Amino acid sequence: LSAFRQREAVSAVGSSNMENDISLKFHQQLFLISENLVTEDVAALKFLCTDLLYLSKLEGVKSAADIFKLLMAQEYLNVEDTFLLAELLYRIKRHSLLDKLGYTKEKVKEHLSEKGRISPYRQMLYELSENITSEMLKEITFLLQDHLPKRWMILSALDLLTLLEKQGLLTKDNVKILEDVCMTVSPDLLETIGFYKKGKGEKFILLKELGVLPSFCPTKMHKRRCVMLSSEEEGTPVDGVFYSKVGLKYMVLEVLTMKSYKMDGPHRGFCLIINNVNFNSSQRKGSCKDAEQLERVFTWLGLDVRTYTDLTSEEIINLMETWQHMPDHKDRNCFICCILSHGKSGAIYGTDYRLVSIRVLTSHFTAKQCPQLAAKPKLFFIQACQGDKIQRPVYVDTDGPTPDLSSMQERVFLSESIPEEADFLLGMATVDGYVSFRHVEEGSWYIQALCSKLQLLVPRGEDILSILTQVNEDVARRDSSSGTKKQMPQPAYTLRRKFIFPIPMAPPPS
Repeated sequence: LSAFRQREAVSAVGSSNMENDISLKFHQQLFLISENLVTEDVAALKFLCTDLLYLSKLEGVKSAADIFKLLMAQEYLNVEDTFLLAELLYRIKRHSLLDKLGYTKEKVKEHLSEKGRISPYRQMLYELSENITSEMLKEITFLLQDHLPKRWMILSALDLLTLLEKQGLLTKDNVKILEDVCMTVSPDLLETIGFYKKGKGEKFILLKELGVLPSFCPTKMHKRRCVMLSSEEEGTPVDGVFYSKVGLKYMVLEVLTMKSYKMDGPHRGFCLIINNVNFNSSQRKGSCKDAEQLERVFTWLGLDVRTYTDLTSEEIINLMETWQHMPDHKDRNCFICCILSHGKSGAIYGTDYRLVSIRVLTSHFTAKQCPQLAAKPKLFFIQACQGDKIQRPVYVDTDGPTPDLSSMQERVFLSESIPEEADFLLGMATVDGYVSFRHVEEGSWYIQALCSKLQLLVPRGEDILSILTQVNEDVARRDSSSGTKKQMPQPAYTLRRKFIFPIPMAPPPS
């Protein structure tokens, strides 16, 4: 026994030494990278990390090593995951340092759409700063002298952009001040801003006389339509817009994209979470994990979250009626409701095992029933089975009661679960007729994927439908412990515009 304990102790020491060696090597890599970054690189890293780290902390940064420490403290950077640092080096074009993290330029570029954390807004500003020469900076500073503090030293384009942000003159939703100065100083800079605005769903038109290469060159932006107009084509409608006589021929470049819902009010909106855990003969283990994660994420996104646990069918309907008549909706931008329970086709169960139609729940918030939310987006996320076609696997629970094979359940099409009017989105954990899966400790596949993708993609300015597409891909890749059970979420919507969450100032909660 003594010999066994000695071997066990030696093994533990060996394991500890190995972990120490890995940690030491990791910190050596960071030190070497830090030593190879100059002052301009550090300034660029600080700027790119503005949306991820607290400004008060960034202001005290003196070296790249200081930034690395902050990223590690916020768990953005560790031995197992160095992609954010790789992305930052890629963004500032220090590609030669990527090999110290085991990356190449091509490998980082390949994974940016999936793992990238730097928002499109931050990318746009940094790219703009890279194209502003010292002469341009002097001209821009002169144009903005009435907006800048007196005796303020502008050393770089990044300093200027940071100052404009601090003064509230420049935000992700308002880049007009940049457009104005760029139009005067160098119209070619508008191309960078144009790419960003297109990604946000804004529509803009540029007229340029032929013979001069357009800033928004169609060879670079092939998704845009170029239309030739001449004086003979006066009054010709182009995409529903009539143009007056132009005299000379012009290149008309129009970006046809959807507008976004207004999400810049003082209050984002309410988020209800109904978490049914305890039923008469069963318990939905892992559901509390889902509820906690939803609360953290939607609070981070600026919503006022209210959580309700173990509601009967009648209590659920009463709750919907209460919130239907809530006068505070008037000052909110949106409404979100998350329901975690058992379910059947087109319905969810109360803890009394009585079904409540999803259509009944959503119809409480139509423009007629809830005028305060008229023309505002209403989002419902349902984690519940919609049938019993898949049996529960060994280590994964299903969000549906034990199947009753003696009876047939009439199927309800997903489109029938949302009102016919506009501005609704219904995100279902699974397609009709099938079970959805929930890990008894880690939570449900769908809710965990939803929370993960919201934290990853909201800072990048992605709209909700793009995010739900990534959620679909995430869940579709998962399988049960036996490797044979799959799940596919399904959204249905009548949204008229893009729904884009404002990027929070604080880092994601996890």
